Amino acid sequence: MRGNRKGVLWDEKPVEFRDKLTGAQIWQMTSYPSISHPTYFLQSSFTPDNRQLLFTSYRSGSPQLFMADFPPGRVRQLTDGAPIHPFSPAIALDGERVFFVRGGSIWEMSLKTLEERRIVEFENAQLGECSPGAGGEWLAAAIKQGDTRGIAVGRADGREWRIIPFPRTVIHPQFHPLEPEWLEFSGDPAPRMHRVRRDGTGMECLLENTNDEFIVHETFLGRTGKLVYTIWPGQLWSMDWQTRERRLIASFNAWHITPDRAGKRILCDTNHPDRGIFLVDADSGEPALVCLSEASNQGSQWKNSRYALAEDFAAARSEGGSTALSWMETVDTVYGPQWTHPHPSFSSNERYIAFASDRTGRTQVYVAGLPA
Repeated sequence: MRGNRKGVLWDEKPVEFRDKLTGAQIWQMTSYPSISHPTYFLQSSFTPDNRQLLFTSYRSGSPQLFMADFPPGRVRQLTDGAPIHPFSPAIALDGERVFFVRGGSIWEMSLKTLEERRIVEFENAQLGECSPGAGGEWLAAAIKQGDTRGIAVGRADGREWRIIPFPRTVIHPQFHPLEPEWLEFSGDPAPRMHRVRRDGTGMECLLENTNDEFIVHETFLGRTGKLVYTIWPGQLWSMDWQTRERRLIASFNAWHITPDRAGKRILCDTNHPDRGIFLVDADSGEPALVCLSEASNQGSQWKNSRYALAEDFAAARSEGGSTALSWMETVDTVYGPQWTHPHPSFSSNERYIAFASDRTGRTQVYVAGLPA
């Protein structure tokens, strides 16, 4: 295919089958022989009406945005030209727009017309994934600009953008679902969990952990006002946003975690060993297998119980991997490649999950049905 592929329909051959252990209904949504994966696990890949699924694919030579009908039908290419950050897209709450990153800029696209608008650009910078908040009025993304690290935050209409500086690498800033003036974010390496108001005030560390307490993938426990996080490789914890009281939910190798809106169930994949994709009861800690992932789950650091240090990145360089954290670049032998991780997430109605798997040799997009 040549020329501008924006809006082009691709011929896909979706496959429907049953999970070999649980019998869950699974759809392999993509089949083109290139890397294709859903959006990042902190964002749903489904539109609010659950009829379409957003994903990134490299089939046209660089990471671009695509949309698939669900149940499986048409696959439509949404972007072309300059590559997008492959894990940056986030669908707006109204379901009519999607936000995504190209280099140091954040873009907005209409899912009806495919018209694109650049919201903000930071010169000579790299941004991480988009995080909408406050009803979609505000956006945030981690930023690296020269020697500056921090959070870029501002309004979706392009106003009031600022950089909130931080002395270390920032990962995964997220707006509080009940108090949208607050952001939670990760610092790398330890201590990990922090919060700050979107105006840059109130910066504080939520938990003073060391590099040997490998906290990862923290997020909000639905709309409960609590946080949930993993101490890799064998514990799942919650923390009260106000009191900092902590509770061990389960001694379980939960990896990437996504709670439902009610904060009752926590969706997760597993690694070392990969036992499959689970739903964990947030009260009892009881895990229930949804389906197998059969993903390769690459990244040398997941064999350890501490953050990557200088010597780990030196080893990655010697193996031809990236020296950057995986939110910056996906070719990383320390924490990735990220496209080899399942990254499961709920559909909008929480009846299905989307995940990635390279079980066929190439990463493809999968959807699995959940028990009633």
